[in-house]
Amino acid sequence: MDFSLSKHVLYSVVFVAAGAGHALAEGHDLVTVSHGYSFFGDLKYPADFAQLDYINPKAPKGGEISQWGFGTFDSFNAYARKGNQASLSSMPYESILSTFADDVTASYCFLCTTIEYPESLDWAIFTLRDDVRFSDGLAMNAEDVKFTFDLFMEQGLPSYRAAVSGMVSAIEVLDPLKIKFIFSEDAPRRDVIGLAGGIPVFSKSWFERTGARLDDSSLTPFIGTGPYVLESFEINERVTYARRADYWGKNIPANVGRNNFDHIRVEYFADSAAAFEGFKAGVYTFRSENSSKQWATSYDFGAIEAGHVVKTELPDGDLALAQAYVFNLRREKFQDSLVREALGMMFNFEWSNEQLFYGLYDRVNSFWGNSELEAFGVPEGAELAVLQDLVDQGLIGADILTAPAAMAPVSGSRQLDRKNLRKASALMEQAGWLVNADGMREKDGEVFTLEVLASSPAFDRITNPMIENMKSLGIDARLNRVDGAQATERSRAYDFDVMNHSMRMSFEPSSGLEQYFGSKAMEGSSRNLMGFSDPAADALIELVVRSETKAHLTTRIRALDRLLRAKRFWIPQWFKAVHTVAYYDQYEHPNPLPSFALGELDFWWFNAEKAAKLDAAGALN
Repeated sequence: MDFSLSKHVLYSVVFVAAGAGHALAEGHDLVTVSHGYSFFGDLKYPADFAQLDYINPKAPKGGEISQWGFGTFDSFNAYARKGNQASLSSMPYESILSTFADDVTASYCFLCTTIEYPESLDWAIFTLRDDVRFSDGLAMNAEDVKFTFDLFMEQGLPSYRAAVSGMVSAIEVLDPLKIKFIFSEDAPRRDVIGLAGGIPVFSKSWFERTGARLDDSSLTPFIGTGPYVLESFEINERVTYARRADYWGKNIPANVGRNNFDHIRVEYFADSAAAFEGFKAGVYTFRSENSSKQWATSYDFGAIEAGHVVKTELPDGDLALAQAYVFNLRREKFQDSLVREALGMMFNFEWSNEQLFYGLYDRVNSFWGNSELEAFGVPEGAELAVLQDLVDQGLIGADILTAPAAMAPVSGSRQLDRKNLRKASALMEQAGWLVNADGMREKDGEVFTLEVLASSPAFDRITNPMIENMKSLGIDARLNRVDGAQATERSRAYDFDVMNHSMRMSFEPSSGLEQYFGSKAMEGSSRNLMGFSDPAADALIELVVRSETKAHLTTRIRALDRLLRAKRFWIPQWFKAVHTVAYYDQYEHPNPLPSFALGELDFWWFNAEKAAKLDAAGALN
């Protein structure tokens, strides 16, 4: 493996002679000491960088930005399955390492000054900053880091523990500002530093003083080191976070031009229609619009016409979000891929895009859409070799070697595409679901029923046409819209047939894939909502995790993408490569924005003069 850094950061990497502290690893491995880490490539920023390239270093501090939240909340613990967590409830916490919006595959010291690691990556030592303070004024030290990791291993989410367990064999507090993570022999080396440095750091003394638990819901936030703290809340109505005047990191280079708002407020609404009316009335000030209908037809209200609200589309270079309806594979009726393929044909994206979305969207086809990681056509070259090996092991059928990557079905301009209906009918019959005297699909005396569980009324106009198409196929289908709390409870209990699900992938995916698609985490993961378990996928995830070059990673992700799509456990939905946002004209942002972040709560800022004009005009409530 090549762990060399670019010429821009060579001065921050020290190869020290034998006998000098932790300079040589066991087996005489050379030790790297750096301000950041990237497994495959160079670090963009040198150790002495003055600011991030994409921010405005002169951005003023002050003002408030407000957004909306959906449904209800009863907890500020973002790390427990219990309760409905409030929006932005992880805001008070920071981790040892941080990523930046223009270098998303690298990690940089944030709560630390250096990372120290051998070429073998058998361990890593973080030297912590001596100026980090929790929001109660107490200094953060290595004991807090060790305590937090142990807490996650004891009380953290089962899916997280399943993915992380066994990767760290020991943690040693070397001194108050030095902590050493020792990694197990079989831990994937590409993950270990990000794992160790990516955990939010909590206050050990606060947990010991209060007796709080990580696995319980709580209306009292944990103590963190972050720039914002909870200021006030009214259950199911609003949450307000305030910027800390005593924030330890306000002047460090990584934070120049960031954390600019004095207050960040979230107003809660029972549904999206009420939330939109609230925005029109100035109850909150920033809206990221996810309804194409509203974007195309409803932004003609008074505040827009008066010039008080900016409506704009900003570029989004991130991966296409893998958003979909997913089947609950734990239920026997969905275990036949022929059934899943047939049902997937009943969602007519082309009709929906024209009639409902005003042509604003593209179809999701891949879990890594809008990137070079997406599988296309028939497998070739290195990808073909990876898949051939799985075929030779008997983990997957040979048809994947010659079949093009599965694409979402293309439909005609009518809501019910008759050609796809005939294809779907043939697939259902092949799967043994025949039409009975009442026109319903039946097998072994049981009628095929299907419930789409949802909580947002905004999806009704999209889901109901699919329901009608399924009825034409002979399915006893219905939409069951429940409140947010019920939807959360039923999804956690896996008590559903079909639900909406968003699977957010990354440009350098690794062991986190196990939480989405791995067999080990299937019954304890909110990410593997569909209950997917497949030995070929497990084998590919293992290969991805152990990729030693970017070429290996790209090849293996394409193979995994191809396999997952062939399993058809989803009905892929839609995406757009722009942010559609509207906001009251009192905010400004860097131009251009970084490719991988909108950053409205991170590096936008408040214009007091513009705000005064809005106030004088009575534009805000």
